Amino acid sequence: MSRGLTLLFAVAGGAAVANLYWAQPLLGFIGRDLDASSTTAGWLVTATQIGYAAGVLLVVPLGDVLDRRRLVPVMMLCAAAMLVACALAPSIGVLLAAVTLLGLTTVSGQILTPLAGDLAGGAERGRVVGTVVSGLLVGILTSRTISGLVADAAGWRAIYLIAAAAALVLAFLLRRAIPPLAPRAHLPYPRLILSVGEAVRQERTVRWTLVLGATAFAVFTLFWTALTFLLSSPPYSYPVSVIGLFSLAGLVSALAAQRVGHLHDRGWSLPATGWGWAGVVVSFVVAALGGHSVVLILVAIVLLDIAVQGVNILNQMRLFTVSPEARSRLNTAFVTCNFIGGAIGSAAASLLWSTGGWTAVCLTGAGLSCFALAVWAFGRRGALVPHRRPGG
Repeated sequence: MSRGLTLLFAVAGGAAVANLYWAQPLLGFIGRDLDASSTTAGWLVTATQIGYAAGVLLVVPLGDVLDRRRLVPVMMLCAAAMLVACALAPSIGVLLAAVTLLGLTTVSGQILTPLAGDLAGGAERGRVVGTVVSGLLVGILTSRTISGLVADAAGWRAIYLIAAAAALVLAFLLRRAIPPLAPRAHLPYPRLILSVGEAVRQERTVRWTLVLGATAFAVFTLFWTALTFLLSSPPYSYPVSVIGLFSLAGLVSALAAQRVGHLHDRGWSLPATGWGWAGVVVSFVVAALGGHSVVLILVAIVLLDIAVQGVNILNQMRLFTVSPEARSRLNTAFVTCNFIGGAIGSAAASLLWSTGGWTAVCLTGAGLSCFALAVWAFGRRGALVPHRRPGG
């Protein structure tokens, strides 16, 4: 993994995951243009996420049994086709179908991440994977801002056409840049999908890490969902355009993610994970004090994002060391559990806000973080000792 190839992986992964969020700030534009209610337009985000969850479960495991030099460009070409379909959609029904298929096909980032782990040497694997994951974070954090700016200038359809063109260029570059790599395993497709569950059942380390990962994404989405309610209410009462800018503060976490990988390379993964969870607890304490202070809210955002994304990278790196031949399947289990945790966190945010406001949200986030610290403390002794190797 040269620096150039690492950067290409990071950019391609960020572009792929950004496809999930183009519509999020544009729901009003799209609803008015396609004569759809706000409720119906809101389903665009949900449909994309459902398609993505299916893609992670059904497509990403193929990275262990197919030539990824072909698989990654093919998936990016499929995503480009779906992006064009979104741009040309004549009705909300067609657009809903197109964004669902877009979610299903835009999983290149989750194939590239374990591929980066395969191609990198052991001494630099943490740094390389950390850089690729930071690219995904940048894609998530900047997608809403880019989408809003493009839509204001050229309409909501333009962002899908631009994204399609970018996917085509990246597919071409990746086809030329990814070296030939033999499949890690040889399994029929049904057996391949079933082996994802087997990998979780066989390895205590995997189960322990999945609990930490799901909890991390639960507190992350809990915070960010509730933050929208806080910033749109007194004493802030910010418009949507201003609220969207707060996500840019999280770019600090993307830069920090590149450094977190070094901690894994130096053998500090487990203690660093504990410090990361301690940072999450502190961030919720700061957030609780920031109910009337935008400066404290910004500090909490930076602390939370750095801590959660650091824990996320360290979790992935530990999974990749469990079974090199099953990295794509382990990544499937990891992302799926994170997705479930994130959905729970989002749902809990609405309930907590309606019952106890910002204080209830922060207390719950701190409580979940303390739970994760306890899980880390009780499970760390055997966390890096695999019992059996899942996969081949």
